[in-house]
Amino acid sequence: MRRRFWPRQPLALLALPLAGLLATVALPSAAQGASTGFTGTWAAAPTGVPASDSTSFADQTLRQIVHTSVAGRTVRVRFTNEFGSTPLTIGEAHVARRAADGPATAVDPATDRSLRFGGRSSTTLAAGSQRWSDPVALPTPAGGSLVISLYLPRRAAGTVHSSAFQHGYVAAGNVAGKPDVTPTATMTSRYFLSGVAVDRHRRTADSALVAFGDSITDGSNTQIDADHRWPDLLAERLRGDRRLAGTGVLNAGIGGNRLLRDPNPPAGSGAESYAAYFGESGLKRFDRDVLRQPGARAVVVLLGVNDLGHPGTTAPASEEVSAAELIAGYRQLIRRAHDRGLQIFGATILPFEGDTLGFYTPQREAVRQAVNRWTRTSGSYDGVVDFDAALRDPDDPGRLLAAYDSGDGLHPNDAGMAAMAGAFPLRLLLKH
Repeated sequence: MRRRFWPRQPLALLALPLAGLLATVALPSAAQGASTGFTGTWAAAPTGVPASDSTSFADQTLRQIVHTSVAGRTVRVRFTNEFGSTPLTIGEAHVARRAADGPATAVDPATDRSLRFGGRSSTTLAAGSQRWSDPVALPTPAGGSLVISLYLPRRAAGTVHSSAFQHGYVAAGNVAGKPDVTPTATMTSRYFLSGVAVDRHRRTADSALVAFGDSITDGSNTQIDADHRWPDLLAERLRGDRRLAGTGVLNAGIGGNRLLRDPNPPAGSGAESYAAYFGESGLKRFDRDVLRQPGARAVVVLLGVNDLGHPGTTAPASEEVSAAELIAGYRQLIRRAHDRGLQIFGATILPFEGDTLGFYTPQREAVRQAVNRWTRTSGSYDGVVDFDAALRDPDDPGRLLAAYDSGDGLHPNDAGMAAMAGAFPLRLLLKH
């Protein structure tokens, strides 16, 4: 029997041996550190940084902007030091709604709230840890912008989401509580910030859908500051349906991410300078980035194109994958999701013939076709999202339709992202 999705009541690193990656693992508590009654309204998956990235902050304030998917009356924010090698000290943190007018760095001062941690205004996160702030009353609209300001008194480095497709700002000193700041730098990565959750009640969020994927889910090649990633556009579509208007949509995409393996750049390839941003394998990070999301009740998986395309470029040629290996990885995610009561939907891998990144070969196309055929017909998933059918060129189905191609033959443009959001079958979220 299919699991019911919407409850009526609230409720690299060196590649590891494939056999080890496919082993079943014990799962931690879902939504660890977030109170029952909260659901995610925004998320970003953290990664480590390569040795070449010397970015750090000290006696500086980071002002970062997030786009909410559902509304709430009370807010919590998740900070992360999961890939740091030293403690992360948060001297002060604030959350506010973005100012309706004025510069991008400004907040609405009437909405500014100081975040606390166990009642204290500051906290220290041990290396490898994350922490939710205490709840704070702040009416938060769906589809709006929240500004999170974080003062870092001592050197902080090591945990990032490298491609935000959103501008953030760095300012000198502790200006976390100021209505506006004078930036000393701008950034398009997210630092030490991985989630925002809102209280769940009948008129807002009842549960969340996690979009688990790679750069296509992360929003690669979309317009910066436009929130045109397909999960954002899907959230907008859900808000227009009264039956699903309380559905949180959480983006757990990481550019370059693979299902089966961690980053493993060949020496001398040049990929050593950025491959760590690709994040741990989907199999390894599934617990943190999906199962622990507050309010998560379903996940859609769009991973596999980098498993196909990276060998011989940013990974050793020996890591070429077969359809059977990818399917074994998907089956593990399905089992782990079902063990935790989540529905899991499979998304077909988009076409990439003619790409400019060196991904395509006829052999890899045959694997893609075999994987997509299994996704559509095996019945292993609780539902299928056929992105391939929605975005391929009907006259040349191995390629993206030109109108949806960002220019590299692999990543959809903003119109393609809209087509992906439109291709998601809403009936999947209404299943009983």
